Amino acid sequence: MVQIEVAGQALVLLPERAAFLPAENALLVADAHLGKAQSFRSLGVPVPAGTTSQTLEALDAALARTGAGQVIFLGDLIHSSRSRTPGTAQAVARWRARHPGLALTLVRGNHDRHAGDPPPDWGIDCVDGPLRFGALALAHEPEPIAGAYVIGGHLHPAASLGGPAHDRLRLPCFHFGHEVGVLPAFGAFTGCATVERRPGDRTWVVVDDSLRPLHSVP
Repeated sequence: MVQIEVAGQALVLLPERAAFLPAENALLVADAHLGKAQSFRSLGVPVPAGTTSQTLEALDAALARTGAGQVIFLGDLIHSSRSRTPGTAQAVARWRARHPGLALTLVRGNHDRHAGDPPPDWGIDCVDGPLRFGALALAHEPEPIAGAYVIGGHLHPAASLGGPAHDRLRLPCFHFGHEVGVLPAFGAFTGCATVERRPGDRTWVVVDDSLRPLHSVP
């Protein structure tokens, strides 16, 4: 784990590709995209099964690591309307039964606006962003907000690393600029896109069960 400070508050970055906000006892999760693989399979695309269960297992691991009393999903919880299948619903219901007292909040993202809010029995409060905690603003789209530091998702950020043999490796990352921080996509079946790093930005790549800082851009 890596602890940093944003907007005067401590924020702990986790190798599970989530972040923990101690002042609110809150786990921050961006872009879970539950049911994405099922959505692809419904269109005839042969992709692996079980990715929703893997995502929920990672959520369990992050909760165990932090002891968080609430989870705030920063958008794109459900991938699409095609993801709302009995299999996805049952997997989430089993997970929810293990955490009946856990408070859940969804800050709606672009996929949520198409997929619709989660079923009532998931027990998730749904709000439009940003969700403010003092000078900190939680949102899905990582766009600057006057007078606040924004933490969002949406971009599925990654950093591209080069080796001595001119090979390239792209790894998911946490990326914090002057006004906006972006969490990596949490879901087990999500792509990623290389982010532009500017002078003064802070970046940590996720490598297996650890986080590695990248040198600042000069």
